[in-house]
Amino acid sequence: MLPEGIHRPVKVGIVGTGNVGATFAYALLLSGLATEIILIDNNRARAEGEAMDLNHAAPLARPARVFAGDYSDLAGAVVTVVTAGSAQRSGETRLDLAGRNAEIFRSIIPKITQFNPSGIILIATNPVDILSYVAWKLSGLPHNQVIGSGTILDTARFRYLLSEYFQVDPRSVHAYIIGEHGDSEVPVWSLANIAGMRLPVFCTRNNFGCIDHELEEIFTQTRDAAYHIIERKGATYYAIGAGLLRIVEAIIRDQSTVLSVSNLIQNYYGINDVYLSLPCVIDRGGVERVIYLELNDEEAIGLRKSASVLRKMIEDLGF
Repeated sequence: MLPEGIHRPVKVGIVGTGNVGATFAYALLLSGLATEIILIDNNRARAEGEAMDLNHAAPLARPARVFAGDYSDLAGAVVTVVTAGSAQRSGETRLDLAGRNAEIFRSIIPKITQFNPSGIILIATNPVDILSYVAWKLSGLPHNQVIGSGTILDTARFRYLLSEYFQVDPRSVHAYIIGEHGDSEVPVWSLANIAGMRLPVFCTRNNFGCIDHELEEIFTQTRDAAYHIIERKGATYYAIGAGLLRIVEAIIRDQSTVLSVSNLIQNYYGINDVYLSLPCVIDRGGVERVIYLELNDEEAIGLRKSASVLRKMIEDLGF
């Protein structure tokens, strides 16, 4: 029992200190959300180097204890963010990638739950929906404690591109990408709105053309954004780092924020036993509930197709 007036540190673990893990750690340090940040990596020297660099920023940012640690140091962490895994190789299928990363998870996830069975596990490793399901199965935890970053990044990209088209702040655009974080993802056009107005009404009242092929191109750019970024700079990490921070903030601050993350889906438009992204209420316990969207027929069909793609990959992996 801590003395009165003394609070436990807000501890966050990060497993994997590559581009995504290090970028998230930097964003987390600047945010001031955590008082302890534990970096774990198979390459211990890499984790130590990142910790040193981050600690040198602390006097210019928010004080926090940042250190390269072991899985035992995760005891008491509010959330552990997993970015560890292998990148997709040239000519490799997504199933091959999922298989290799699932094997990596067999050694990571049980160690996290051994030392921190009450914390949230947030998965960012791709293919994120498949690996979030794998992590849930390997962890033995309730599904609300194992979350995938899912389409939080796709949704952010979608909102940004729509904001450019409609010439408004991205934060004023309310729209979601649901389903797989990948090629089968689904844009929810029927519910997208600005200032409470669905897009067709907004277009009519505000003299925007809303040309169908231009809007479809916005979705295409959203879906294929990672390919274009990777072609130019080799990897994506800033936006997903910010997305991970937003999820972690909702958990630490118990905000009950609605975010498009990947979690176990049951009895949802005929979909069962698969992880995919839908708007979920996120609080200190993880996923408090999944929001049931009123989709049109085309969107519901697309979501079911996305789920079938993911379900087959899960079965092919033997989970």
